[in-house]
Amino acid sequence: MIESVLVANRGEIAVRVFRTCRRLGIRTIAVFTDLDATAPHVRAADVAVRVESYLDIGAVVAAAVATGAGAVHPGYGFLSERAEFAQALEDAGITLVGPSARVMEQMGRKDAAREIAVAAGVPVVPRGEDAGYPVLVKAAAGGGGKGMRIVRSAAEYDDALAAARREAAHAFGDDTILVEKYVEHGRHIEVQVLGDSHGTVLHFFERDCSTQRRHQKVLEEAPAPTLDPATRERVTSAAVRLAEHVGYTNAGTVELLLDSDTGEVYFLEMNTRLQVEHPVTEAVTGVDLVELQLRVAAGEPIGLSQDDVTLTGHAIEARVYAEDSFGGFLPQAGTADLVRWPAGVRVDHALEPRQVVSTAYDPMLGKIVAHGPDRESARLALLAALDDTAILGLTTNAGFLRVLVASDDFRDATIDTAWLDTAVLEPPSADLPRTITAWTAAMLAASGPVEAFQRDGFRLGAAPAPIVVALDREVVVDRAAGTVDGVEVRTISAADHVLQARVAGERVAVTVNVQPGLAEAAYQGQRFDLTPPDRLAGAVAAGDGTVLSPMPGTVLEVRVRPGQQVGAGDVLGVVEAMKMELALTAPFAGIVTEVSAAAGQQVPLRAPLFVVEPA
Repeated sequence: MIESVLVANRGEIAVRVFRTCRRLGIRTIAVFTDLDATAPHVRAADVAVRVESYLDIGAVVAAAVATGAGAVHPGYGFLSERAEFAQALEDAGITLVGPSARVMEQMGRKDAAREIAVAAGVPVVPRGEDAGYPVLVKAAAGGGGKGMRIVRSAAEYDDALAAARREAAHAFGDDTILVEKYVEHGRHIEVQVLGDSHGTVLHFFERDCSTQRRHQKVLEEAPAPTLDPATRERVTSAAVRLAEHVGYTNAGTVELLLDSDTGEVYFLEMNTRLQVEHPVTEAVTGVDLVELQLRVAAGEPIGLSQDDVTLTGHAIEARVYAEDSFGGFLPQAGTADLVRWPAGVRVDHALEPRQVVSTAYDPMLGKIVAHGPDRESARLALLAALDDTAILGLTTNAGFLRVLVASDDFRDATIDTAWLDTAVLEPPSADLPRTITAWTAAMLAASGPVEAFQRDGFRLGAAPAPIVVALDREVVVDRAAGTVDGVEVRTISAADHVLQARVAGERVAVTVNVQPGLAEAAYQGQRFDLTPPDRLAGAVAAGDGTVLSPMPGTVLEVRVRPGQQVGAGDVLGVVEAMKMELALTAPFAGIVTEVSAAAGQQVPLRAPLFVVEPA
């Protein structure tokens, strides 16, 4: 067995790989940048080495050599599908926990993999130029939704292509773009395969990853709930046939698109690495895919036959992102004041209280995985787990995830890849967070922030005079009557940031942030900003012609100068955060009077960047 493993990655995947290594008695080595010097994955390893960038092939290989690593696990993202990285490790005599550089070059690129799929008899999506609009432009060198754009007309093509090239170059170091037909209504089905150097290729059944936004997966499940046995056999056998054709070793995922309108199945790409959603496959098959990866990398046979791989129950995974799901899915940043992960389910994460979440890396903070004897029991278990999840200090999608999992569409599995692009999903009402925040503020004013949330609950010791709490509007808390703006509130218990109360007769459990100076509450994981209305004093609303940064990030490009005339919708500049670009456009035709942005500038959320005045 391999004696030491360096993980060329960060965050939850590094921690997850280290967990299996530790169980197998393998020495673990982490790499980190200055931003991650105190990150959880660094502390989880036996040895840690600083590198300038996770994309620096020379530095990562040098770290592996210097620490005597017998193998390198690439995780996903970063260098995981870079053939140059695989070749550099081979040249250094270090084993990559993945396929060979030759196979990675063939299958890691969507353009080359497409031709191999045709040769293996696997159907592919028609080329864009042959199919007409809409088309999908996508990075040839990687996945994860980076470098992808849907183009619905020739007028959109040039800007979409340029943006996709920039994202692809930033994420994968390669701006080659592939253009294909865009299937409006499809199911994203992927098959987990694993091959060894002894000629065995197995599948570990399929996953359904149709719940996506901007081609980034949000919910994944195994097995796919909509597949009949014949279609399951068709997709799994196609995946094995493709892997056998190319001589694939180690873990990989064959991604396919099931056209809901025609029933046709198309090959999309092969990810030559472990997937983010691999835990759902582990849950329903009972295998540790990382352990199998390590054993195959050491030259061992898989040790299983296809008949040994069976399905038990159903599993669903929810990805927790630092993003404003009810505000355009824009990336967010900040410091996690309070982090509460649920018990009783699998949670892969590397986020803890007081940790800074920057815009430098992918916005995924962790994954919550529920497993049950059937899909509905798994869904209900995930729903309960999301109720117990709270991340305060920055906006996350935890509340949005709960809305998705609780929806009738997801319950009935009547979703496709376009679902989140068309579904109207509203955040929970702000009334309950406002009521709870005001009530908690009154309790703190009466008994102090420490006593208020002690394990034995709190006692209201001050005179029961009404208190006016200034949130987004003034709220009156009458402690004698036990009301907030006339709504009855009764405290049941308060401990460890969790307030259980009856609001208008309904029992609720809410995670609240009781740190001094913070006026915010989280209901079912979604942060609600309830600070006073003068928080952005001096900032002009976008409707008045001032264009504010919709997310914290970096200004990539400024296309206008003061005095320049622009039309409605003209691009003024481009902001990037967490590998996602967003074009800022003119709200109406007029003259640019102010430009506060400069290329390379770091900007906070809602920073004024441009001012346009009507002509």
